[in-house]
Amino acid sequence: MSDPKKLALFISGTGGNALNLVRACREGRVPAEPVLVVASKAAAPGVLKLRSEGLLVAILDRKDANSDEVYSKVCLDVAKASGAEFIALAGWLRRLSIPPEWEGRILNIHPGLLPKFGGPGMYGMHVHRAVLASGEKESGCTVHLVDDELDHGRILAECRVPVLPDDTAETLQQRVYAKEMELYPKTVAEYLGENPR
Repeated sequence: MSDPKKLALFISGTGGNALNLVRACREGRVPAEPVLVVASKAAAPGVLKLRSEGLLVAILDRKDANSDEVYSKVCLDVAKASGAEFIALAGWLRRLSIPPEWEGRILNIHPGLLPKFGGPGMYGMHVHRAVLASGEKESGCTVHLVDDELDHGRILAECRVPVLPDDTAETLQQRVYAKEMELYPKTVAEYLGENPR
């Protein structure tokens, strides 16, 4: 078996997906070693959770950079310095500009079906409210590669859940989130296995 890939995790919120990936790595379900967490704000609840797992957490606030391009370069340079070969975005809410050396090496999970429920403003509960407002009969989550266009890169996997007649945004979110916990580690494991660095 080949050596585990080195993985950086980028968070902006609770860190639930990141923590799930860390545990999947440590249990041998994902062939990766988490080496760094990048948080876009010090107040992100996931910071303390991931530090308590013994992970190095770098807090890189967007307001400290004068453009998305500068901010992206700082974040990716910190990931590269940690030895990370791949990045998993896990509730990351900042725009990244992707240079050629990182193409095909950054994955994201989105709490809706792409491309229909992606793009500017489509994150977190906004996605679930939009799904309900649209009258769609199903929702789900999508794992995709990250490129320079928001919620756009090649789709690697998706999981669908029914929208129930009495759903609220909160109940739909809970059902989609449960599927995220299954889909993201499985897809990351498959992708890393197929794409050695």
